[in-house]
Amino acid sequence: MKAILLIILTYFCLAANAQMPEIHLPVGGDLHIQSPEPIQYVDISNKAIEGNLGLPNLLRLRFKKDSVFSDAVITIAGEKFIAQYYLLPVTSTANELITIQPADTRPLDISGIGFSHPQLRKLAYSLFCNTPSSKETAKAYGIKASLNNIYTAGDYLFLDVSYKNKTNLTYNIDDFRFTLDDKKVTKATNVQSILIKPELVLFEVPMFDKFYRNIFVFKKMSYPGSKVLTISLSEKQISGRIINLTIPYKDVLHADIIPN
Repeated sequence: MKAILLIILTYFCLAANAQMPEIHLPVGGDLHIQSPEPIQYVDISNKAIEGNLGLPNLLRLRFKKDSVFSDAVITIAGEKFIAQYYLLPVTSTANELITIQPADTRPLDISGIGFSHPQLRKLAYSLFCNTPSSKETAKAYGIKASLNNIYTAGDYLFLDVSYKNKTNLTYNIDDFRFTLDDKKVTKATNVQSILIKPELVLFEVPMFDKFYRNIFVFKKMSYPGSKVLTISLSEKQISGRIINLTIPYKDVLHADIIPN
């Protein structure tokens, strides 16, 4: 009876492996696996194989020194997919590179993620093509800051922000800070400033001469009417010009919905 059970289990294991796409791991080189999304999780069934993430979407595999070369199953999970491969050792010292193909993946629903980074970037690009309006503005040092629009999709907010420089001095960007601040501050008030980090910044621009525009993506937020969302743009020293743009909660409540 045990022999029959062993045969059945062996059959199912072989069948499962046969359904997995096969990839080759050089015994004297590296295998790089490129993912279309940032990699969230990796599992390797063979302890003789080591892996590391050189970049969020690039996994490197190699056999450990003086290890016994044998096959393995590797599981890779991105933000919205999971993929499995059957790893076969091959006698080679060349480095290999493969890309995870859509046909090799299955959808994965991780609660709270909503959109993958490539999907967020694609949405932000499409919003950047819209004609900017002007909901909120602020002026300082010859520079005008404008909140062009706020959009919402799924669990995310998209802030379209621009700056016009009317001076002849190039603005060298030091930092963007996004904080929740008290709308009214008195001497008796304990001021609380809460720092908020964007999930995605569409463009990384170090400086601008006359005009700057960008899309910042945040997880959906709510805050009381006594607070405002402040966008602080600061310049590198020595000049150190700082422009603060405040966004009341009513603008967030009336954000435009991006259709799915």
